[in-house]
Amino acid sequence: MQVFLIIISIALIAIVLLQSNKAEDAAQIISGGDSDLFSQRKERGSELFISRLTLVLGLVFFVISLVMEFM
Repeated sequence: MQVFLIIISIALIAIVLLQSNKAEDAAQIISGGDSDLFSQRKERGSELFISRLTLVLGLVFFVISLVMEFM
């Protein structure tokens, strides 16, 4: 079970690093950037897949961590 948790955590780190540069928009809030931060951009194609995969891996990580705690 611990090996599976380590594999999930490594996969989660890799998928988060593959996501698009949304952090640039968040950094512009602090620096006062002149961009459309709150524009309605929809994720499409690979961005949507990576976003959903991140959500699934995060949930799996959370559930496995809870199960390991109570075993």
